[in-house]
Amino acid sequence: MTGSSNKTIAKNTIMLYLRMMVNMAISLYTSRVVLQTLGIVDFGVYGVVGGVVSMFMFFNNSMAGATSRFLTYELGRGDLNKLKETFSSALILHIGIALLIFLLSETIGVWFLENKLVIPVGSLDAARWVLQFSILAMMINVMQVPFNASIISHERMDYFAYVEILNSVLRLLIVYLLVIGDFDKLKLYAILTCAVSTVIAIIYRFICVRNFEECHFKFVWKPQLLKPMLFFSGWNFYGEMSLIAITQGVNMLLNMWFGPVMNAASDIAARVQGIVMNLSTNVSTAVRPQVVKCYSQQEFPHMLSLMRNGARITFLLMLLFTAPLMIEAHYILNLWLGVVPEHTETLLQFSLMWNLTVVMSVTLNFVVQASGDVKFQSLLSGSLYLSVLPLTYIAFKMDAPYWMPYLLKVLTVFTAVFVSCHTIKKHVPDFSFVKMVMPDLVRAYIVLIIILSLTYILTLLMEESFARLVVSTLFSATLICVCGYYIILPKNIRDKVLMVAKNKILNRD
Repeated sequence: MTGSSNKTIAKNTIMLYLRMMVNMAISLYTSRVVLQTLGIVDFGVYGVVGGVVSMFMFFNNSMAGATSRFLTYELGRGDLNKLKETFSSALILHIGIALLIFLLSETIGVWFLENKLVIPVGSLDAARWVLQFSILAMMINVMQVPFNASIISHERMDYFAYVEILNSVLRLLIVYLLVIGDFDKLKLYAILTCAVSTVIAIIYRFICVRNFEECHFKFVWKPQLLKPMLFFSGWNFYGEMSLIAITQGVNMLLNMWFGPVMNAASDIAARVQGIVMNLSTNVSTAVRPQVVKCYSQQEFPHMLSLMRNGARITFLLMLLFTAPLMIEAHYILNLWLGVVPEHTETLLQFSLMWNLTVVMSVTLNFVVQASGDVKFQSLLSGSLYLSVLPLTYIAFKMDAPYWMPYLLKVLTVFTAVFVSCHTIKKHVPDFSFVKMVMPDLVRAYIVLIIILSLTYILTLLMEESFARLVVSTLFSATLICVCGYYIILPKNIRDKVLMVAKNKILNRD
């Protein structure tokens, strides 16, 4: 990695962590208050009804990946006119996607709410409000994608940090208004959440138009620009659709078999999973623009170095947050929420295991996206992920336990890693699964087993308490630092860490 790219990645990672630390603190508090204010049933209703709209987000997610890739690619090439045309074309496409999601949500979504979901009679009217405001918020977020992609392409993560901190503060205000308001709590929560999404979108657009020249929209309709973006997103579409199936689709199956209380447990597990994933993947988020730019400039050795080191460090950060959560899930959930929906602990542990599995493949996917050749990966990986939905349906028909889809999700991710590696090898001859990926995977899971086993044994020696939580967290963190340094990090990175530490000590003296 070059010095300038190292500094950029480090700066962006710090800004992303600043954002995430504030977001996490506020999110943990607001989730507790919202759960207590809405109640377990209405909390579950909000999660599953919002999921009806999210079910159609695979249209947007596939285009979001294309937008980010093409903007970053053109920025790496330095062609400003092409960059402007790419942004305007992407915005037009996202407006079309927003309208498509609106039509699907107002037809299929409404039908699904009225005929398939298990909603208590007293909450049905509020659920309709939740659906409509979720649709509006989703359309706003869809049309925001090209602007956010521009911020990432320019590697201005400080903008994300400041705006998302404001976003968290506004969501804290939502909780206050929810507590003091006399209006129906579920309806009020849906309205205020939509309002915050609107305010944040306006701020992001103002920042982009003011700072990035390509964000001044001009109507562009060039088939030669739209075709590669649509081709890329078209193949990516299948993969994104499958991800929706194993999130919102499974959530709806849980509702049909186990009711809204299970949705509350699933939603809480998903929230914690999302927080941990975001905390841990800040490094890979900062690495992504560099990977795409390196590919566009044919700097493959640098790109592969970024890919491997990004995955290693991201895994260690993920494990740092995950280990105490997995071992102390029961105590942490009760300390955080007070009233914990049944089965939340188990679903959280499976969700965190999925995180640890996915995180090792994130930077591999960045290289695949940079190449633009997503056809094979999307078809095969998408089919693997999509298989979770019918398998879950069959399993539930056979009286399988509620955690079965979570186990299936973990198993499918392992196979998807091989698919990504096959695509990378086609475009980067120097890439080797045996030499570059397999050793990292083996070392990562050796460390995982060591950390979880030793930390669990430690907890058996103490009574469940806050003191045990502190001790187990410090113990696991120490083990992760030691094992990560000696087992996961390569010698050149260890030497750099040692040199930085020595310089810090000498400068103090």
